[in-house]
Amino acid sequence: MTSPVDPNRVLMTGENSFIRLSPDQGKTMTDRLSHWRVLWCPAGTGHALFMKSELTGGAVRVYSDNAAVARWLQRSIETLLFPEFADTGIPVIAAAFERYGDPRSSAVELVESDDDLIRMTWYDGIEPFVLNMPPGMDGRPIGVFSTFFPARSAQVSLNGRFASGMPWEEQRGDRQSSSAVLAWSETWVEPRD
Repeated sequence: MTSPVDPNRVLMTGENSFIRLSPDQGKTMTDRLSHWRVLWCPAGTGHALFMKSELTGGAVRVYSDNAAVARWLQRSIETLLFPEFADTGIPVIAAAFERYGDPRSSAVELVESDDDLIRMTWYDGIEPFVLNMPPGMDGRPIGVFSTFFPARSAQVSLNGRFASGMPWEEQRGDRQSSSAVLAWSETWVEPRD
């Protein structure tokens, strides 16, 4: 009988929604945002936003309400996803995080620091699906299981200025997706020794 329990060790559980924008259907990327809502990891709970955007002049910024969680994400997961976000020499900007809406209409994540207000919006949803990438898939030593709510449309603003790029369509396996996804119920795992 097959065990109902995944054999891997849990690294983190929560969410990792993202927006990637481009002026030319993904050939060049002008904006990349990785938003984390961590419900559990070895460094605790909290939120983090990793942002590289035309709105920041192409510089990477890191916002968080728990710097330890942001640093843990940089060392353990972002180093595999987007190494520019894994630079622990980038200061962590203290920020508050708030969400409202849902994938059926529009979902919004607000990130507010002393100097910045970032608003990420996902809308015009595509049928959700479960992403199943166990450790070793695509050469990654860790794995992820997540419910993806892709969006055909998304926008990003920083202090009232809007990014000009647009999300683009992508295929994930046999499912239609995009470069703007609410990735909820997400769990990252690693093989047991």
